[in-house]
Amino acid sequence: MFVDRAIITVRAGKGGDGCVAFRREKGEPKGGPNGGDGGKGADVVLVAEDGMHTLYDFRGVPALEAKDGDPGGGKQCHGADAPDLIVKLPPGTLVYNDQTGELMTDLKPADRVVIAKGGKGGWGNEHFKSSTNQTPRRATPGAPGESFRLRFELKLIADVGFVGLPNAGKSTLLAALTRATPKIADYPFTTLSPQLGISELDAMRRIVMADIPGLIEGAAQGAGLGLDFLRHIERTRVLVHLLDAQPPDGTTPAQNYRTVRHELTQYSEALASKPELIVLNKIDLLMPEEVEVAVKSLARELDVDPRVGVLAISGAANTNLRPLLDKLWAMLHPAGGGVEHWKQTARA
Repeated sequence: MFVDRAIITVRAGKGGDGCVAFRREKGEPKGGPNGGDGGKGADVVLVAEDGMHTLYDFRGVPALEAKDGDPGGGKQCHGADAPDLIVKLPPGTLVYNDQTGELMTDLKPADRVVIAKGGKGGWGNEHFKSSTNQTPRRATPGAPGESFRLRFELKLIADVGFVGLPNAGKSTLLAALTRATPKIADYPFTTLSPQLGISELDAMRRIVMADIPGLIEGAAQGAGLGLDFLRHIERTRVLVHLLDAQPPDGTTPAQNYRTVRHELTQYSEALASKPELIVLNKIDLLMPEEVEVAVKSLARELDVDPRVGVLAISGAANTNLRPLLDKLWAMLHPAGGGVEHWKQTARA
C-alpha cells in the first residue's frame, strides 16, 4: 500500500545517571570517590534508505523511543552509551516539526540526519572531589534526550514523471519501459497511487520513472486524485506529457494537453516550467498514414516543432519506445547531446 504521510513522536534517550561510590580496598578502607559517569542517551537518526518508496511502515506507530544510557558504576566505570535508534525513510521525505510547522530536514538519497539528540550522561562523584570536600556524595542525573512530534511527507524522487488525463496509457507505458507491474485496465483512475519503475538503457545508464495518477480538470483545487499526488512530480526533472491519439470522449489531444497544462500551472509555476516531452500514445489504433497527420496536426495546434517536441509511440505495441528513452536521456543529460556525451564520459 502506498502511504505518503505520517505523524510520529520520537524521543531520544536520556543520559545515564552518574554514580556515587568510594574506593574500598584492602589497606585502604577509606579511599577517595570513584563513581563513574553515566553513558550518553541514544540519538534518533533518520536514514534515507534506497529502495523505500512509501511510509507504510509508520502506519499505527505513534511513537519511537531510543534507549537510555547506562548509569555509571564504581571504580570509575563509565556507563555504556546507548546505540543510536535508526529510522529508515524513503529518499524525498520532508520532515516537519508538527507542532511548529518548521521544516527540519529534506532527506536526499544517502542522507543520514540526527533529528533528536540523546542526553549527556551525568557526572559521578569523582568530579566533585576537592581539597575541602574529599568525600563528595553528589552525582548528577543524566540529561533528558530531545523529543519531537514529527510529520513526514513524501515526495517521490524520479528523473521522469508521466502526466496526462486518466486512460492516456501511462501505466501501460511504465510497464513497457520498466519492470514495474502497475494495474492496467480500460477504465479511468486505474492508478490510485504513484508508481515507480527503472528503465535500463544499457549496463550503465538508467532512468527512474514515476507514473502519476491521472489528472482531471480542477485537480489543482482538489478534484479527482490530483491534489494528493501532484506534489510527487515536483521532484522530477523532466515531464512526459502523454496524450491519447484518439480520446474516447470526443475531445482532441490538443484540448487534453491544455487541460493538464492548466492544472500544472495552477498548482505550481515551477512545476509547469519543467522540461517537457509531448508524446502521442496509442498510435497502434491509427493507420500508418494517419500517424504523421496526427503528429503534424498536434504540433500545429500547440505551436510546437514536431521534430523536437512531439513523439508518436505505442506503449501497448512497443512502438518507438527506444527513441523515447534516447530522447529522455538526452534531455536529462543535455551536455554533449546525451548518448554521445555519456559514451565519452564512460571512456574517460
